[in-house]
Amino acid sequence: MLWTAFILGLAGSMHCVGMCGPIVFVLPVERKSKPKMIWQLFLYQFGRVLSYAFIGLLFGFVGKGLYLAGFQQRISVLMGVLMIVIVLLPTRVFNKYNFSKPIYGGIQLVKKKMGFYLQKKSSKALFSLGVFNGFLPCGLVYMALLGSIGTGTEILGGLYMLLFGLGTIPLMVAVFFAGNFVSLSIRKKIQRAIPVFVVIIGLLFILRGLGLGIPYVSPSDANLQISNTAKDCVTVD
Repeated sequence: MLWTAFILGLAGSMHCVGMCGPIVFVLPVERKSKPKMIWQLFLYQFGRVLSYAFIGLLFGFVGKGLYLAGFQQRISVLMGVLMIVIVLLPTRVFNKYNFSKPIYGGIQLVKKKMGFYLQKKSSKALFSLGVFNGFLPCGLVYMALLGSIGTGTEILGGLYMLLFGLGTIPLMVAVFFAGNFVSLSIRKKIQRAIPVFVVIIGLLFILRGLGLGIPYVSPSDANLQISNTAKDCVTVD
């Protein structure tokens, strides 16, 4: 199921452009030196993906705790159902309940740090901007984090978010070099398609948890138990 993370990142890139595009346009890169500019842009993206991987590691650890508690394949089903429910819920529900309010102080600190590094033209500043950018609240990232919980291990959770971050890079880089090159109508169509991709990925997680014996998509309970036992042995070794 790891490949769904890259697809989600790639399909949701337009959302990332809408949310983080303004930051990308004003990145303090050294534009007079193309090699240095590319290096700094790489550091920014690397920092952002690294943050995603770190958060995925933490949420994967939560998934592992649920697995050890006996939920096992039900984790995958639950995460898939949550993805679909969140997509189908009206936007006003999320506007009514500010889910980021408990960590509002942390978000303000992140924004303050980003404002500071946006004034600096250095490789350290670009890397730091990427790291802090990865901690900004984002609905698409929340969907990916549900997937990282569904992996059932901290390593796979981190890898899931790593692949998600990599999927967002191509369009983000294209926007940096080409500017706002996608027409508004196309952007709206892509934005409308993002929930469809999330629902499809949610369904895949549900299928995986049901253990229907479909190779690579919904392995049987026995095959999944063998796989999990192998992973536990590797971890112990």
